[in-house]
Amino acid sequence: MEKQQEGPVRQEASVRRRRMLIASVAGCAVLGGVLVLLPREPAGPARPSPGAVAMAAVGSGVPATLPGLAELIGEREKAVRARPGDAASWAVLGAAYVERGRRLADPAYYPRAEKALRASLKARPQRNTRAVAGLAALANARRDFRAGRRWGEAALKLEPRRWTTYPLLIDAYTGLGEHKAAALTLDRLTELRSGPAVLARAAAVHRDRGRPEDAAASLADAAAGARAPVERAAYLEQAGRLAFERGDPDAALRHFREAARLDPDQRAAQAGQGRALAALGRTAQALKAYRVALAGQPCPQYALELGELYESLGMPDAARAQYGLLRERVRGAAAGGADEGLVLGRLEADHGDPAAAVRRLRAEWQRRPAPEVADALGWALHRAGEPAQALWFALRATDPERGGGLGDALYMYHRGMIEQDLEHHGAARRHLTEALRINPRFSPLHAPAARAAVEALGEPPDEGAPEMDAGAG
Repeated sequence: MEKQQEGPVRQEASVRRRRMLIASVAGCAVLGGVLVLLPREPAGPARPSPGAVAMAAVGSGVPATLPGLAELIGEREKAVRARPGDAASWAVLGAAYVERGRRLADPAYYPRAEKALRASLKARPQRNTRAVAGLAALANARRDFRAGRRWGEAALKLEPRRWTTYPLLIDAYTGLGEHKAAALTLDRLTELRSGPAVLARAAAVHRDRGRPEDAAASLADAAAGARAPVERAAYLEQAGRLAFERGDPDAALRHFREAARLDPDQRAAQAGQGRALAALGRTAQALKAYRVALAGQPCPQYALELGELYESLGMPDAARAQYGLLRERVRGAAAGGADEGLVLGRLEADHGDPAAAVRRLRAEWQRRPAPEVADALGWALHRAGEPAQALWFALRATDPERGGGLGDALYMYHRGMIEQDLEHHGAARRHLTEALRINPRFSPLHAPAARAAVEALGEPPDEGAPEMDAGAG
């Protein structure tokens, strides 16, 4: 009898369990539906890819990161393979090649850039401002400033209100020594646009016009307003260079270190650290900083500076090795269509064949009669034993009416030494003293030579004291 009653009890319990399971599942479903209907937290905007960031940077005339440029180049290469007639992609690809070649000091990118930009012009021959401006940027990167001016003016004619063309023209005019044209172009730029990139460009013009305080203020504002770390790093590197030129290696070092922290690929800032550390007497750290910079950006100018630092430390073999590497890099640059004749001329004047330096720099002067070329040619003529001709170029290099570097310690040193050679002792003393006032540690080799020359010239004669009458009481 008990067994007979046990069966219905089990059946009833089983039914209750099934009902509970169904209710549980239904409850979960309802809960799920409620959760779907509940308002969700708004999702943040998706972060753009490095390539997209680089695309925006290249299009707006501000620095881009090296990883971003690499991604952008890969994307655009894929695009033009799929659509060979895509003029816009070809133009972006060319601009990215130029910027990457500049950042890496690798002229092998420049022929690729030219091919891409001309492909863009072939696909869209009319009103292709982006490609024309890209050719201006390429010419400037190669230091062919006449071509840079020609392409820049053509781009400006196509779109007079396209603000990113104006910095290209300023670079070209500056490279040609046309500082008044550069200043007028800056005026037009500032009427069209404001912001960090414009402030940084204005700083360069102020510096070239002998207004370092204005340049420093513009760079401080540019760095404060920069949106991306790589952009801020570029402006801080400029501020570091300016601080060093003004004789403040401590401030320069702070700017350079912060720039390198923000952008580890900012090799100019790493070389700047080497320059500042050498001026502060921290030569072991300076050597390391230069080596790091050269490993990432084999710039001939950095090799010259490192070689001269080795030479100042009594390490001639290490110095010669750097000078040899410099010559190799200049040859590589020429293969990519880039002109490094100025730095090679400086090397030959001080550490090689001064007569060869004169020949090279005369040709450079014909291409671009800028103050930096006048200074280098004047010094090469001095080293080659032609001081009278040398002085003409030294005066040209320091003429403020022609954009000369009145505030540049190296230019003043060169002028003073040439004047000493010509026995213009008063002028020599004045300009050598001025070089040391501007920056007492402007060069590990030449600053000591300037001090020695001032000591050899002695005190200026006391020309203003009247002689006392013997009968005066």
